[in-house]
Order: sequence, then structure tokens, then C-alpha cells
Amino acid sequence: MDGEKAGNEQMSLRERKKRLTYQAVSEAAIAMFLERGFDKVSVAEVAAAADISKPTLFRYFPAKEDLVLHRFADHEDEAARVVAARADTESPLDALRRNFLDGLERGDPVTGLCDVPQVLAYQRLLYGTPSLVARLYAYQSRSEAALARALGGRVQDRLAAGQIIAVLRILALENWRRIDAGESAEHVYADAVESAELAFVQLRTGLGEQR
Repeated sequence: MDGEKAGNEQMSLRERKKRLTYQAVSEAAIAMFLERGFDKVSVAEVAAAADISKPTLFRYFPAKEDLVLHRFADHEDEAARVVAARADTESPLDALRRNFLDGLERGDPVTGLCDVPQVLAYQRLLYGTPSLVARLYAYQSRSEAALARALGGRVQDRLAAGQIIAVLRILALENWRRIDAGESAEHVYADAVESAELAFVQLRTGLGEQR
């Protein structure tokens, strides 16, 4: 038993170290991309700045774009987790609506409703680089697949997941576009809530209650 506990602790230590390495390399890369532009910084330069070899970097990040999109990794299965953790009396759509509205209230960057300068700079890098936008769709595709499994994995669940993830993406992008144009998060907030409420009404009307 003691050996098993020690093994688990060692695994936890390795996982923590791995996560810290992921974060450190990603943050170093993003800083370089923001300063010089995504296409003007090579993977070799990022590896050198992080004091690791290029092959080691690719073991952590399969593609250059993943150095930027690593920030989305923790959110990849967020919708699925929200659905799985909901109360028995709460429908998936109600749980996802509640989670998104909570995110708007907190100014969570994932909702697009965040005017912190560093977040805006990151989002401009992301949405202004075609290869990053294309890679982002792969993350969203995995979010869709995870949500479909959480809903039950049937054809109707996959259809529902596709529509839900698309709606969340569109809501966040609309919020970001307004803030990027110069509006404050505080000014956009009421409209963002109204749009979210409208979106979930449309989902509910078109999809019915998913239980």
C-alpha cells in the first residue's frame, strides 16, 4: 500500500512538473510571438529560449500552433464537464447556459468578454493568424466530441453538441470583436447576456430538452 501511495505521489509530481513545463514553454513562445509575430519566430528559437531541444519541444507541442493554443487545453472538455457535473434536476442546456452566464459575469476570456490588455493582445494574435484559427477548429472539434459523449453519444447528441459548441464560439467571437473595436467589457456586458439568453432559447426551441 505504501509503495502504491509513493507511486501515485511520484506520478502526481511528474504530472505537475510536466504541466509547469507546458506552461513555461507556452508563455515564453507567446511572448516572442506577440513581440515579433507568429510567422517570424521559428520553433528552434522558441526551444532555445526555453532551454530545451527542438525534438523535446515537439514532444510537448505536436505543432507550432499548439504553443499558442495550449491556453485552450484546460477548456477543451469544459462543456462536457459542466454537463457531467450538473444536478439531476438540471438539463444540459440549463447547465451550459448557467456556466456561460457565470463566465460573462467573471469576465472569463473564454466568453470573449474580457478587456484586459494582455488578453486582448493574445486574442489579436490568435484571430489575426490564419494558421492559428485553423488549428483552433481542431480544439473545438474535440470539445464537440467530448460534449457529445457527455450527452450520451447518440446521433442526436452529436448533432446537439455541434450546435452548442458553434453557438458558444459565435457568442465569444462577437463579444471579442466589439471589445477589439474599442468598447469596454462593462459596456458590452448587458448585450452579451441578452445575446446568450437568445442563443439558448433558440437552442432549446430547436433541440428540445436534452436529458
